[in-house]
Amino acid sequence: MFLVSICRRGIVGVIVELRHLRYFVAVAEAENVLRAATQKLHVSQPAVSRQIRDLEDELGVQLFERTGKAVKLTDAGFLFLKEARAILERTDEAVRNVRDFAQAGETELHVGYSLTPSGHILSATIRAFQKAMPNVHVKLHDWSNEEIAVGLRDGRLKVALVARALERGPFHDFRFEELLREHVRLAVPPNHPFARRRSVSLADAAQEPFVGLTREDFSDYHRYLASLFASVKNKPQVVEEHDSMTSVVSAVEAGTGVAVAVEALGYAFGNRVKLVRLTPEPKPISFGIAARKGRLSPATEKFWQCAKEIGVTVSHGQRPRLQIA
Repeated sequence: MFLVSICRRGIVGVIVELRHLRYFVAVAEAENVLRAATQKLHVSQPAVSRQIRDLEDELGVQLFERTGKAVKLTDAGFLFLKEARAILERTDEAVRNVRDFAQAGETELHVGYSLTPSGHILSATIRAFQKAMPNVHVKLHDWSNEEIAVGLRDGRLKVALVARALERGPFHDFRFEELLREHVRLAVPPNHPFARRRSVSLADAAQEPFVGLTREDFSDYHRYLASLFASVKNKPQVVEEHDSMTSVVSAVEAGTGVAVAVEALGYAFGNRVKLVRLTPEPKPISFGIAARKGRLSPATEKFWQCAKEIGVTVSHGQRPRLQIA
């Protein structure tokens, strides 16, 4: 944990965590605590409010004027915003310099990924990367999107293969390059009545019990589900939640319910479930590679280029045939 001593303009001996400064700057720029929490920091609103209160208590100065849901900087807040930005900029520069020094002799590359739809592109990317940089070991981390975003921010991950379903999802403020797009389908058991249809309407699908990912760990999945069925009067009910797509597929296969999935699920799980088209056709989900903005290390840059090359190959149809109804 980093600590900063603020000793300018009469504020002496106050110890402030960098987290306080990052939360403060995010709220100041958004002028709204909820917007800063969900769109910039990807944490809960109460956590942000608590950090701002702790910061004001520590400084003994009111930084914001509250009017309903909106917040506005006080004169002291404007002054502190300039100082906070300068501290964060210098801290980020120091971290980059240290990491660049350490990465000059990289021997390990930490890569985040989600099982679907990265299954048909991840292994090929690793093979290409290891051929190009045989002395760098790739360490994989199968995490949720939220965990991956945090891992990229704090440096535990250097790069990640991720799905970006929402414009304002956890990766909107990262360097992101699309590798391919995946069509959204409805996963049903092979013996389900829907499995014999060419397509299923969103309204009909919503009548079925749904199996999904845990809300606590995959909040972006539930936000996407809500947006997908926004036009449907009767919303789908998630009757069972799991912490991985492997478990979701097992539950669908067992007949517990249906699930929203992408075409690449067919690559990962074969005939265990049937993928049926939805109508109206949902917008395809963008799948790509993400990293923190700024200069990439040599190993990260090479992994990025390998993923792009494999993505072009996959986009041209050179992958196992998917079983779509």
